[in-house]
Amino acid sequence: MIVAIGGCSNSGKSVLAKKLAETQPDKKSVILCQDDFTKPKPEIPLFKNHTDWEVPESIDFRKLKEAIIENSGKFDIVIAEGLMIYHSPDINKLFDKKLFVNIDKETFFKRKRNDLRWGKEPEWYINHIWESFLKYGQPPENDNEIIFIDGTKEFNIQEIASKVFGKSQ
Repeated sequence: MIVAIGGCSNSGKSVLAKKLAETQPDKKSVILCQDDFTKPKPEIPLFKNHTDWEVPESIDFRKLKEAIIENSGKFDIVIAEGLMIYHSPDINKLFDKKLFVNIDKETFFKRKRNDLRWGKEPEWYINHIWESFLKYGQPPENDNEIIFIDGTKEFNIQEIASKVFGKSQ
């Protein structure tokens, strides 16, 4: 099974992926993070002299697709997560289940300002991240199979797992 988790930066995608995998201890699972498939820094465009991680040109979607396919032969569950996980229609065809973690703009800004993993980001870049999410990070339109999750609340992982894996956890 191949599961996709999309959503804005700091929405909880990575946490959800980990918790979801943990609900299936009898299955071999792997989590693929879109961030692990960024191109080499010199190949990534700049935005106001700042490396622009927030555009599709920063991701090697070919390698991401190859990794999803390769790992689907080795693992029972492959969870692919990222801000632009739904950007490639070619990759979207691989997904058996699709999740999208929603947060509002205010929640995003609050979380992103407190996220210092890569140092403090300037306010204009935080705004750029939000704008890029709106442009490139949305789920496919008219896809009635996407499970939408409120990222402003604690995840009810048992309920989500039952929707994804089709059985009561």
